Amino acid sequence: MVAWTDAERKAIQDIWGKLKPAAGQKLFTIARIPCLIVYPWTQRYFSSFGSLSDAAAIKSNKKVAAHGEVVLKGLGLAVKNMDNIKATYAPLSVLHSEKLHVDPDNFRLLGDCFTIVVAAHLGRAFTADIQAAWQKFVAVVIAALAKQYH
Repeated sequence: MVAWTDAERKAIQDIWGKLKPAAGQKLFTIARIPCLIVYPWTQRYFSSFGSLSDAAAIKSNKKVAAHGEVVLKGLGLAVKNMDNIKATYAPLSVLHSEKLHVDPDNFRLLGDCFTIVVAAHLGRAFTADIQAAWQKFVAVVIAALAKQYH
């Protein structure tokens, strides 16, 4: 179990509150785009998404955007269940490990991309303390997703 300080909880919940559903989905899609472009090997898990041949195809891909919405809902579950993220994510860990066979390092890559996009969105409000809390949260989410791999 992760020990969260009151300041960390507040920071994470404040960040999540600033990522309104529509804006958050757009931000996640924006984060997914560099992940798919900069780390093209991550595309192999999305062969059913159609063309991901270049940045324009990825940016306009409706399935990439829809996947962003699914992932944001998953992050919302983590925010709501901060004291039990591993149990909350156990089914997702099994799915990604046993059915989808996703390399768990891809979770980190996507988390890094999303953190950068959130930082750009929040600007100066993304202080060092807030960044530390957010990155701790993302690390816990990644560990929970990767739990089945261990």
